[in-house]
Amino acid sequence: MHPQVLTYDIDEVVPYINWLYFYHAWGMSGKPLAEKQRLRDEASAMMQSWQGRYHTYAVFALYSANADMDDLLLYADDTADARFTRIPLLRQQHPVAAGSPNLCLADFVRPLSGGVRDRVGLFCASVEAGVLEAYRGDDYLSMMAQVLSDRLAEATVEKMHLEVRRHFWGYAPHEHLTMEQLHREEYQGIRPAVGYPSLPDVSVNFELDQLLTMSQIGIRLTESGMMMPHSSVSGLMFAHPQAHYFDLGKIDEEQLRDYARRRGIPVELMRRYLQSSLIKK
Repeated sequence: MHPQVLTYDIDEVVPYINWLYFYHAWGMSGKPLAEKQRLRDEASAMMQSWQGRYHTYAVFALYSANADMDDLLLYADDTADARFTRIPLLRQQHPVAAGSPNLCLADFVRPLSGGVRDRVGLFCASVEAGVLEAYRGDDYLSMMAQVLSDRLAEATVEKMHLEVRRHFWGYAPHEHLTMEQLHREEYQGIRPAVGYPSLPDVSVNFELDQLLTMSQIGIRLTESGMMMPHSSVSGLMFAHPQAHYFDLGKIDEEQLRDYARRRGIPVELMRRYLQSSLIKK
């Protein structure tokens, strides 16, 4: 499937905001409800002023795929001899509980050895950078706009993922969950984001950019693989019924070197990409 761009009005995405993270960004944990409501009212008024002027965007693609050990193989088409993109992934080195397996995201994809193709989704989403321009010079309003842009980017992914599950991928056509259930991730499948605990290597964004053309929705990558605008999210989508989120934990020197070799990236450069996930000496 070729990458597909989705464009949303602000008011289409607002219902998908998880306000807990909004309050967390403002350090509102434990604050009185009335104080939280005042802040939320300010936020709602700001977003209402954006309606009709700005939009949020997502681009996604569904690829025929297999797992080859700890690597994802994403095929250009469904033919037997299709070209593929190989994306090496990382595996937990220390299980979270006795008897638990050491997980890798590739575990949630049919293995190449089985001879049956599976499917994996790729995505990125962003908010028009122009929403921040009007607030330059006002620290408080700039912070409010930035926090809301971050929340809208995440909400855009929430809405996109719902539409993918129900319609585009269609593996959950009869899913009907409340917003609270969506935020508790009670749906089938997962969408780990680049830079998060199970997918910490930000350089994966370079592969995603090749497959999605992130510039379609105004995203550009820095030399380190970070996305600009800041309010952008990217990642993978898996549909396996038992797929769940997990934390890789810290990466030691041996795993770093092996992963750099598999990715075809110099060790010292990979060390920079994974610096926050490495065991400190």
